[in-house]
Amino acid sequence: MTAESFYLLAADMILIVHVSFVLFVVVGAMAIYAGHWLSWEWVRHYWFRVLHLAAILVVVLQSWASLICPLTTWEMELREKAGDATYEGAFIQHWLHTLLYFEAPGWVFAVIYTLTGGIIIASWFIVPPKRHN
Repeated sequence: MTAESFYLLAADMILIVHVSFVLFVVVGAMAIYAGHWLSWEWVRHYWFRVLHLAAILVVVLQSWASLICPLTTWEMELREKAGDATYEGAFIQHWLHTLLYFEAPGWVFAVIYTLTGGIIIASWFIVPPKRHN
């Protein structure tokens, strides 16, 4: 395996982790509210809810501080080392990138992330987590 191939593979792995993180936040929020109506007890699991809340709080704080997500930074650095400045690569890579990154002013993302954070914080009162012994 060449160094360039290794860097591209590492960048793709980071992209997959990044998309998984986003899905955890978004799908997790939808599951919490759906689980309330469908009586899914797992959506009230305390540690799931703590991790879920922590995930969105990190995103909200980064957006308020105008910081770039470290996953984005690492992925871009690896792609640069591989000599790959574009996203014309593999099908999965292209679509994961398209879903994750889009152009808008920074304040738009801060508002979206803050609203999402508010929805997730509200879920602690609407669908309170339960500590299981």
